[in-house]
Amino acid sequence: MLDAGFAQWLDANAEAIDQGKCDPHRVLAHIAESQLLRVGVDPALGGSGGAVTHAVEAIAAIARRSLAAAFVSWGQRAFIEYLLQSPNQGLRERLLPGLLTGELAGATGLSNAMKFLSGIEALQVRGRPQADGWALDGRLHWVTNLRKSGFVVAAAIEDDAGGAPFVLAIPSDAQGLERSDDLQLMGLQSSNTAALAFHQVELKREWLLHDNAREFLPAVRPAFLGLQCGMAIGLARRALDEVQAHMNGRISFLEEARQVLKERLENTVAELKQGLLEGRFLSQPAALFKLRITLAESAADAVQLELQASGGKAYLSEYGQGFARRWRESAFVPIVTPSLVQLRAELHRQAANA
Repeated sequence: MLDAGFAQWLDANAEAIDQGKCDPHRVLAHIAESQLLRVGVDPALGGSGGAVTHAVEAIAAIARRSLAAAFVSWGQRAFIEYLLQSPNQGLRERLLPGLLTGELAGATGLSNAMKFLSGIEALQVRGRPQADGWALDGRLHWVTNLRKSGFVVAAAIEDDAGGAPFVLAIPSDAQGLERSDDLQLMGLQSSNTAALAFHQVELKREWLLHDNAREFLPAVRPAFLGLQCGMAIGLARRALDEVQAHMNGRISFLEEARQVLKERLENTVAELKQGLLEGRFLSQPAALFKLRITLAESAADAVQLELQASGGKAYLSEYGQGFARRWRESAFVPIVTPSLVQLRAELHRQAANA
């Protein structure tokens, strides 16, 4: 799915992207130039067609080589999905072209909102109604793809007037919006991940993605989580490829373990795609939560198997650099919101209330 030029660039720059030594602007630019952001978008809107499942595979293809780049791609593609599902046609027409070309960075910003939907935490941004919009106050603690040259971020807003919470797209040049320095992460550093503070940010109604977050969030959650799963899928596939390469045709009990893991992985991927295409996760979100957990565990198991296949060589700086990065990447997959702990807590709550 990746063109040869982009694949080679990712291979050459994967470590630099992970360690923050690659300009994040270049990361998004290369993703956009590869045309992968157009996958799963109607050609009438500037896309290349296909379903959201094809977009999942596009993110997985990037994650095979760089989870940090896939993380950026997920943030951008998730925001595109919000626009596709928003009733605000004018906003979609205004923002979508720049998002598809990578000229504008899109930040998903709805991690807090997804936790709110499951009753895990309150919304962290509040809006006070004004004549033709709102004044916003609050904070988003962890948002990816906040490109310093300009971005637009989605956020769910608590209505101070007591109405339903709603979802806005907020441009980076809005007065009173403050971006922190990039967060100091163990990896994934060239992803423009930072915090946002809202100080009386005034925004007009033209930036409204949806007037009812409790309707919009469940509708976009399958794509939000499905696209996110692409990161775990790509990482697991790459680790399993590395296991096979290390064995170099030798007969080993590790080959049986690899085959079992690969079968579990691809069966889960097939179930994810079927559920997305059928719309099953709209009414059965718990089924999607379980698949997300299984895919994260598959990625961790695959990287662990890679370690066993490579042995002590993996711990040598000269040989183990790629493995060390995948090890850090596998540690990130379970904690990206919603984390596995949060998903399991929600499943437990649903079971208790059944």
